Amino acid sequence: MLPHEKTMPSTLSPSTITLFIQGMQAALPIVIGYLPLGFAYGVLAREAGLSLAETVLMSVLVYAGSGQFIAVSLLGSGVTAAAIIMTVFLVNLRHLLFSASFVPHLRRFNPVFLSMVAAQITDETFAVAINHYSNHEAHLPYHFGLNLTAHAAWITASFLGGLTGDLIGDPSRYGFNFALPAMFIILLVMQLKNKKTLLVALMAAVFSVAIAVIWPGNWNIIVATILAATLGVILEPWISKS
Repeated sequence: MLPHEKTMPSTLSPSTITLFIQGMQAALPIVIGYLPLGFAYGVLAREAGLSLAETVLMSVLVYAGSGQFIAVSLLGSGVTAAAIIMTVFLVNLRHLLFSASFVPHLRRFNPVFLSMVAAQITDETFAVAINHYSNHEAHLPYHFGLNLTAHAAWITASFLGGLTGDLIGDPSRYGFNFALPAMFIILLVMQLKNKKTLLVALMAAVFSVAIAVIWPGNWNIIVATILAATLGVILEPWISKS
């Protein structure tokens, strides 16, 4: 039973089912992107020495595409567990921004269920949800439908990739390595609705590249996002008038 307010309903209302299905439908483009990505991760994880169970368990508990790719790459290179944990933590710091962006839309809901939502936030589900909430009222059934469908697709693809193991060879031969940037491009285009969003996107891109050149590491994304978003708020009165 999925709640959509702080008190759980005694029965599963049709509106709850409808919202959940809408969330599932909204996740379909993400599912299409996750299938080749999760499959590639599964193959790489097995090549790095993880068992099939460990490969799938990482997708269940960690559930961070780029973080998982980095983790298995470091595992294959013999890096220590502490270094892997810290690297994945830094790479996924951007999820703090994602969670903060949801506060105006989801603050009225029970914190217990919000923790479940937070555990399944990814770049793709965040982009779809925040885009949806710009024109619709926030409901937890929609969010759970979106998150659970995307997560199930990632787990399934990871299992299939892990099952195949190293039989497929180099995943880049089949274009799997382009699936992630292609999906991000699509999600970005979905949010470019006006001059403000276009300007913020361009500023974030410029900042990210400049910071990456000046300051090597994984901080460029989160710092560029903060800078671009801040400038977007400051410049909004002038942008709105033009």
